[in-house]
Amino acid sequence: MGKDKKRRFEAAVEKELNVVRRQESAMLRAALKAEIPRWKQALTDKVPDKVYENLCKAFCKAFAVIFEKGTGIIEKTYNREAIQEDCEIRNFGLRVKADRKSLRKVRTDAGRINLRNMAVTSVEGIGLGVLGIGLPDIVLFAGVLLKGIYEVALQYGFEYDSREERYFILKLMETSMRRGTDRETAEEEIDRMIEDDDFGKQGDIESQIERTADAFAVDMVLLKFIQGLPVAGVIGGIGNPVYYRRVVRYAEVKYRKRYLLGWRKQAF
Repeated sequence: MGKDKKRRFEAAVEKELNVVRRQESAMLRAALKAEIPRWKQALTDKVPDKVYENLCKAFCKAFAVIFEKGTGIIEKTYNREAIQEDCEIRNFGLRVKADRKSLRKVRTDAGRINLRNMAVTSVEGIGLGVLGIGLPDIVLFAGVLLKGIYEVALQYGFEYDSREERYFILKLMETSMRRGTDRETAEEEIDRMIEDDDFGKQGDIESQIERTADAFAVDMVLLKFIQGLPVAGVIGGIGNPVYYRRVVRYAEVKYRKRYLLGWRKQAF
């Protein structure tokens, strides 16, 4: 790569990293400022403790089952090889053109996948809500979340089969659901993993499954309780795409950061 081309590419990568930083700051500010409305807290306080415990167990089981047996099923819903080939073609074009337009295309392609999957979780959540089904849809909901994150990872050239990468994915999911100082601490851990290129080599995936399940249960307990009531269930079901966007959007930003930092290391 010639000097002028290299300088242009370095500038393009830095501009895209600035986009990432702005998005990170916006998401963190929202999470730090987030306050539970009084009416929601009052209703949540009335939800039996057993509902939270069952929800936490349901998420633990869902993540464990999907990682053990469900990845192959999820992969039937998209063409893994095609996504990987597209990524290789984009990367080749990026090496040739070394411009920001090529970098932006990766971002827009990932965004299209998120919109498509959000439509799926909308139908799934509202449909089960009408029937008054809350907890039984957890495996399906977790599967749709992981499908979205898997596709995002592939878009940026990362595979998700190793325990280390699954640990990182679970950590991303947990962090996206945290609020206040818990979010700030988890955010620092994620960024340290990315900067150090260490994605859970020493992490205990079973313990991380529990932490991720807890984060989802704490935030979604009222929603899933309402979704289990036939009369109000549709209200709870509407929440699924909201959570999908929150989780997968966060994961997309962090995977894009990894991708861009990888290119920056190559260029510099």
